[in-house]
Amino acid sequence: MIRLSVTGVVLFGLAACLAGSRIGAFEATDGATVEKAPLRTFTTPREVLQAGLERFRSGDTASAIEALKYAASGGEALAQWKLAKIYASGDGVPRDDIKAYDYFSQIVTNYDEDDPNRRDLAIVSSAFVAIGIYNLNGIANTKVHPDPQRAIQMFQFAATNFGDADAQYNLARMHLDGAGVDKDSREAVRWLFLAAGKGHLQAEALLGQTLFAGREGVRPQRARGLMWLTLAREAAIDSKKDKWIIDLYDKAVASANEDDRQNALAYLEDHPKRRN
Repeated sequence: MIRLSVTGVVLFGLAACLAGSRIGAFEATDGATVEKAPLRTFTTPREVLQAGLERFRSGDTASAIEALKYAASGGEALAQWKLAKIYASGDGVPRDDIKAYDYFSQIVTNYDEDDPNRRDLAIVSSAFVAIGIYNLNGIANTKVHPDPQRAIQMFQFAATNFGDADAQYNLARMHLDGAGVDKDSREAVRWLFLAAGKGHLQAEALLGQTLFAGREGVRPQRARGLMWLTLAREAAIDSKKDKWIIDLYDKAVASANEDDRQNALAYLEDHPKRRN
C-alpha cells in the first residue's frame, strides 16, 4: 500500500480593499494582471474556491480559473480537482493534459491516509483513477510516459481504499489484457463483479461478455452473462459512445438459446433483491 505525505497548506487572502474602493483584478500566475469584475475581499482559499465555482457556473471562465488557481495554491483539493477536469476536457480553455495531470498529482501527493479529510475522499479517489489512466496510456511528447506498474498501483489504491468502481473496472481491464500484470481472468471477474454491483455501466457490459463467452479460467455462464449485458444495454443511452456495449449485447442475444433467455430473465427479476 502506498503511503502519502501531507504538504503544508498555505493560507492567504486576495488584495485588501480600501474603504470605498474595489478589487478590480486578480494577479495571474504568469505575473500578468487580468482585469476582472469587482470582488469582495477574501481571507481564505475556501472563500476564493466558492467564488471561482460560482463564476464558472455563470460562464465567466477566465475569472473563475484565476480564482481556482488561488484556491488550489492554498491547498483546496476541490479547486485542484476542478482545474484538472477543466484542462482535461478543454472546458472553456485549450485542452492541456499535462496541466490536468499536474493538478491531479497535487491531490494524490497531498493525501494523508493516516489523517484523511473525509470531505475530499471522492475527489481524492477520482484523482487516483485519473493519474492511473494517464500513467497507463502516457501523454504524448511530455514527461508522462506509459507506466503500467504505477497505473496498477493507483487503481489498486483507489479500488481497495475507496471502493471506487472506475478503479475496479480499470483493474479488471488490466488483468484481462495482461497490461502491467499477468493475465488473470478470475481476478478480472472479481473486480468486475464489484464494479458492476455498483451499477458501473462498462463493468456490467464487460462482465456480461466475459461470463457469456467464458475465458481461460472462467467457465461460461451464459444466462448470468446475458443478464449483465441486458442491464448494460438498458443503461446505454449514447448510441455512439456506448456502441461497443450495444454490439456486445446484440451478438450475445443472437447466439443465445431459449434456455439462456429464460434463465437470464429470471436472474434479472431477482437482481434488485440481491442488490438490496
